[in-house]
Amino acid sequence: MVRTFLKGNASRYFGSIGAVIVNVAISFLTPLVLAETIDGIIGQTRPLSGWAEKLGGREFLIHNLWIMGLMMLILAVLGGLFQFLRGRWMAEASESIAKNMRDRLYRHLQTLPFDYHVKAETGDLIQRCTSDVETIRRFLSSQVIEMFRAVLMIGVALVVMLNKNWKMTLMSMVLIPFLFAFAFLYFKWVVKFFRIADEAEGKMSAVLQENLTGVRVVRAFGRERYEVEKYKQVNDDMFHKWRRVNDLLAIYWSGSDFLSMTQTGITLLFGVLMAARGELLVGDMTVFVSYISMLLWPIRQLGRILSDMGKSMVAFDRIDEILSQKSEEDDPDAVDAPIDRDIEFRHVGFEYEAKNPVLKDVSFTVKAGQTVAILGATGSGKSTLMLLLQRLYDVKRGDILIGGVSISKIRKKHLRSRVGLVLQEPFLYSRSVRDNVRIVKPDISDEEVFEVTRTASAHDFIQSFERGYDTPVGERGVTLSGGQKQRVAIARTLLKDNDILIFDDSLSAVDTETDAAIRTALKEKKKGLTTFIISHRLTTLAEADFIIVLEDGKVAQQGTHSELIHQPGLYQRIYQIQSALEEELEAV
Repeated sequence: MVRTFLKGNASRYFGSIGAVIVNVAISFLTPLVLAETIDGIIGQTRPLSGWAEKLGGREFLIHNLWIMGLMMLILAVLGGLFQFLRGRWMAEASESIAKNMRDRLYRHLQTLPFDYHVKAETGDLIQRCTSDVETIRRFLSSQVIEMFRAVLMIGVALVVMLNKNWKMTLMSMVLIPFLFAFAFLYFKWVVKFFRIADEAEGKMSAVLQENLTGVRVVRAFGRERYEVEKYKQVNDDMFHKWRRVNDLLAIYWSGSDFLSMTQTGITLLFGVLMAARGELLVGDMTVFVSYISMLLWPIRQLGRILSDMGKSMVAFDRIDEILSQKSEEDDPDAVDAPIDRDIEFRHVGFEYEAKNPVLKDVSFTVKAGQTVAILGATGSGKSTLMLLLQRLYDVKRGDILIGGVSISKIRKKHLRSRVGLVLQEPFLYSRSVRDNVRIVKPDISDEEVFEVTRTASAHDFIQSFERGYDTPVGERGVTLSGGQKQRVAIARTLLKDNDILIFDDSLSAVDTETDAAIRTALKEKKKGLTTFIISHRLTTLAEADFIIVLEDGKVAQQGTHSELIHQPGLYQRIYQIQSALEEELEAV
């Protein structure tokens, strides 16, 4: 997977590594030029190096010290240039990798089974696709190269310093192993606590997302105080867990500061003593102090590098948890079979959880073009039947056939493209009414939009808005009433080329007259369309070609309205209750 994300960015990465190598070389050359100036030219305590002799010799250089100053200036400019190139190329590579990750995650989430999205927390998924990807991007943009730079600097510094004076090298490195050990110990701790803190942040995001999504319910039930308290609890939990991570960081930086300053002091002390005894030239002492100062920062940074690496490992694991989920797959022999055919539910059984069946041996047949109504108590399996028909879930027992072909042999994308579904709580996007209606066909004309909204009895109320079809719809359609949302969703669904149309209690929020008007318009416009209507309103059910009554996951009754009202059972009881209520209302 790492190789996939790096694809197309290798040249930038290698370019950054090359820039780091040049930059490190320049960093080490600058103190050597300074040491040559002090010991070889000004102090004359040792012979000139070969490169200094080629510049004109000691007598020439002592009268033209500006040449040495110019060399140091050129080295500084080159160092800055390669530092810029390293940052530029690495930033481009890390941003590109982060973009590839986000694209890959989003594409993969679109292919995951419906069941995965039902069980997953939306806030946590958002956290993984944003915060966790950003954690990896930050690590790749700086810390990977910093790790390479630290190792390279230590290697080069050891070679140069050992060549100068092995005793001084030993004293300059005496605390370095402790710094490394401290950094690795910190890494071990921080990985453990970062995972705990990151998961706590994911829970907080989930609570926040859930609250904002259900703001209407929160207001309606006066649950503001409860929601504030719930958010405060997860926020406090996240705060304490992140504070533990920051406490570790504080301990590491203070401890590494102490070791670094102590090491600098040891180097300076022994350097002065050895220079005073004549065992070390002043210029070489300057080289040692400069080198150890340059080395201590990347070594101290090693703790942060390892810390960020640990965070990135946790973030990468959380991202990999999504990418390792198996995508929805079709049978290799699946075909794009015709959907405008008879539908047969044959001994269908299904459960979401083991030993808790929702549907038990359900069997019935729907002729192509028929309108079928489904009635049942909450939890009787009405919506589950429709989910199975769309293959959002696959049947556990039995089979569903369309035109004699098992839907397991029909390609899912093809099947769903021919089935229109309108839910009781439809989802509308935060766009204009027009854009919400034509989201399935963005290029259609306004006349076609008006036609479907008239069929859905939505045209008149949309025109009554001040901005008409350009009226913005709030997130999830919050600015519209329940009935208005349902009618906009019906209009949107009618734009699809459907063979099957499902109304999952999606006329519950409209009045009886509007319900009748929508059904009448649908009959005229969508002749020959197989329609399933889930409802508890008998005036809606009565006009269906036949009605299925579900009880406890089984087909308890089926027949026409006139047949069922004379049969003892759930349908007759509901008919009697609703008829009595209507008589009372008429009397009032």
